[in-house]
Amino acid sequence: MKETKRVLFVNSEILPYLPETKHSAIGRYLPQGIQERGKEIRSFMPRYGCINERRNQLHEVIRLSGMNMVINDIDRPLIIKVASISAARMQVYFIDNDDYFHRKQIFESEEGKFFEDNDERAIFFARGILETVKKLRWKPDIIHCNGWISHLVPLFLKKAYKNDPIFTDAKVIVSLYDEYLNETFDSEMINKISMPGIKPKDMEMLKEPNGINLAKLALQFSDGVIKGNESIHPELDEFAKSLGLPVLEYIEQNNQSGEYIDKYNEFYDKILDDVR
Repeated sequence: MKETKRVLFVNSEILPYLPETKHSAIGRYLPQGIQERGKEIRSFMPRYGCINERRNQLHEVIRLSGMNMVINDIDRPLIIKVASISAARMQVYFIDNDDYFHRKQIFESEEGKFFEDNDERAIFFARGILETVKKLRWKPDIIHCNGWISHLVPLFLKKAYKNDPIFTDAKVIVSLYDEYLNETFDSEMINKISMPGIKPKDMEMLKEPNGINLAKLALQFSDGVIKGNESIHPELDEFAKSLGLPVLEYIEQNNQSGEYIDKYNEFYDKILDDVR
């Protein structure tokens, strides 16, 4: 009997928890479509403060919560919440922490200023997901990163968690968008990321910590790339080519026809077939 493949979706946004955007629509409809095509899925996003827990029926998963992660020398409690999208027959897991995710805005202040701790939020999100998947004892075949806040997942997966049996065989795919590429992160970002298994040379790309270099870092430790926009920053395009990564060119997102979901599903299978 053929083994069912598993896809872990790491999303920055998911409908209906946030307003409809390209990211949130993909976060909502792609996992459902992949599940309907015969794969098992798990889906994660941050629990931003603008998400109404009562209306969306979020509740804490006590058995998964309770861990602390040290970031920038401070212990941060990891809280895991879950909600169901009944129409899609899927659950969504939320990574939560009072310091990082209870403000009402997502990545920018009301004045449009990129949050100074967005680097720490991305670190917490990436590590929180990997630790939660370990606790779930759910071994993914593909990890699909969708949105800039997921861009540290490939580094952590391939370096800090590479010997963990849950993740040993997992392949990472990154969807690239032209988002926050010119934003700058805290100058100490490399020191905050550092943990056993990650060496300074692994993070050289972030000597200048900005959005485009973070995207390059994600590509550096990925197994495939999907173009989420019709046009991608030429520097990222060239970098992906220089790495020889399999690339799925941009496909217009149409949730009625589902064509892009078929293509994404075929791309997952191609990445998995390439390593057999």
